[in-house]
Amino acid sequence: MNRSVHSQSKGHGMTQQALTQGVHHVGLSVSDLDSARAFFENALGFRLVGERPSYPAAMVTDGSTMMTLWQIENPAASAPFDRRRNVGLHHVALLVRDIEALDLVYGRVADAGADIEFAPEPRADGLAKHFMCTIPGGPRVEFVTLVDPFEGLQSARA
Repeated sequence: MNRSVHSQSKGHGMTQQALTQGVHHVGLSVSDLDSARAFFENALGFRLVGERPSYPAAMVTDGSTMMTLWQIENPAASAPFDRRRNVGLHHVALLVRDIEALDLVYGRVADAGADIEFAPEPRADGLAKHFMCTIPGGPRVEFVTLVDPFEGLQSARA
């Protein structure tokens, strides 16, 4: 551990600038690499930016987020993720631009064979609308768009 960074982080009441700059990529282990890759490319418009056939893996991006899809060795022996019993990634949430785009993504995801956990709905805090699914190949993905909780109030007052 870098001692200077460690000692700075122990300061109480000090404001420290984050040492990271966001997510470079998210790696997802999948039971079917071809299906998962096709899902990201065909349903969501991601493009292939790299492959490692010997691993096997495929890297896809939407221009902002890169996903590394890793083929697991023995899909028949895999256990589904359980957030109450397993350590690991519960889901990945992808941001979409607005409610219309969320509805479009929902239709494409459903048509692409994703298992829909729930349809687009307001998040409990009222600051977003989202839906959750399990994509072909296994991982859970949430799609979310931010909303203005005061939208419509201005026109209601006029």
